[in-house]
Amino acid sequence: MTRLFERITGLFALWTVLGVGLAWFEPDTFLWVADGRFQPFGQPLISVMLGVIMLGMGITLSFDDFRRVLALPRQVLAGVSLQFTVMPLAGFASAWTFGLEPGLAVGLILVACCPGGTASNVISYLAKANVALSVTMTMASTLVAIALTPVLTGWLAGVFIEIDRWNLFREMVAVVLVPVVAGVLLNRYLPRATRKLTIVSPFVSVVFVVLIVAGIIARSKPLIEAHAGVLLLAVFALHLTGFGLGYLVSRMLRLSEASARTISIEVGMQNSGLGASLASSPAFARQFPSTMQAALAPVPAAISAVMHVLIGSLMASIWNRAPAPVQMDEEA
Repeated sequence: MTRLFERITGLFALWTVLGVGLAWFEPDTFLWVADGRFQPFGQPLISVMLGVIMLGMGITLSFDDFRRVLALPRQVLAGVSLQFTVMPLAGFASAWTFGLEPGLAVGLILVACCPGGTASNVISYLAKANVALSVTMTMASTLVAIALTPVLTGWLAGVFIEIDRWNLFREMVAVVLVPVVAGVLLNRYLPRATRKLTIVSPFVSVVFVVLIVAGIIARSKPLIEAHAGVLLLAVFALHLTGFGLGYLVSRMLRLSEASARTISIEVGMQNSGLGASLASSPAFARQFPSTMQAALAPVPAAISAVMHVLIGSLMASIWNRAPAPVQMDEEA
């Protein structure tokens, strides 16, 4: 059973593409996810799903995982620094260069300011990269994002509309920090129960991410059709910049090939589910002067979810055919 779930989870890119394709041609299949008809615990369904995803991430972590940050200081510092410089600036540059409407521009910048996503761990494995570093970077960037995502989004997206940073910070605490900490504590104090949960939690996370993205695609199909060309180019430019500069700067810092591949993947792949959830929240939508612009905000995150797994999968297939890289980093 464990191997079956691992195989299903390993096909994350395929499920994302299939889910988005079905949502595009049969939107009624997924409208229930994003149209507000379900409000578990009085919260939007997408936010609850994201909380479950973050809880699933938390129960896979132990205190040893946090210590690993100290064991890989140069790589983690380089990766997280690139995550929160390259991607936010690339998001702003893409929005400005392609002249996106305010809703799309803010949505693109928001997802660019999000941390790396857990799908990057699968892609790193397929690319013969440093999987331990990938997991550590995902954890580190997720925790750092609780403070940096609101600050950077407020700074860069504030060019287009006024961003309520404190509200965004409260959202990050509710949907990221609390579930992750709860998961870590469950792993620490209820290890037997969490061992059973970790068998299915990656599978549940994949299902929920696909549902979130597909739900937004289904709800936003007319808006996507109206802006498809320029939006696809802007999202592609964002992720290509992340993958490219993540690798090049890592090599300039004399990190090993394995670490450079890992950082490239971590920087290039965002937590699009988080971006979609934040952009879909009623509080975030109220910041826009019109409902049309508010409706556009989650769309870049949904497109991003497909774009980064396609680019990441392509890079993984190229790197997988190359000789296995040396894992040890060179001394500076």
